[in-house]
Amino acid sequence: MLSDTEKITINLSPMDIGHIDLLVEQGFYANRTDLIKVAIRNQIDKHSDDIKNIHIHKYYVLGVLELTSSNLMSKLASGEKMDIKLIGKLTIHDDVEMDLLIKTINSVRVYGIIKASPSVKKWVQSLMRKEGR
Repeated sequence: MLSDTEKITINLSPMDIGHIDLLVEQGFYANRTDLIKVAIRNQIDKHSDDIKNIHIHKYYVLGVLELTSSNLMSKLASGEKMDIKLIGKLTIHDDVEMDLLIKTINSVRVYGIIKASPSVKKWVQSLMRKEGR
């Protein structure tokens, strides 16, 4: 699903691009993107035990977390503030007002994609910078 992907930009040396183009031309990969995706997946697989250990020891949630106005209102009513640690995708629905986020979220760390309105995304990113990411 396209909405569950995020476009990134990388800078490569002319030699690296040349090697990639040669492998594509020889039919090892369909295109540059295909090679880069395979290389990234291979590195993630290579470090899978490390990722599991980080997840276990630092209490990260793996997957998708959706925040709506109603589930944040429940948090607010309980008097608890959330410390979000996520590997995956954080979606904050458009019905969530900034004031409600400020009252219910203490800290955020997302390794992956943040889907939210531009102002909310900016706030989340500023919170993450405070946390040292």
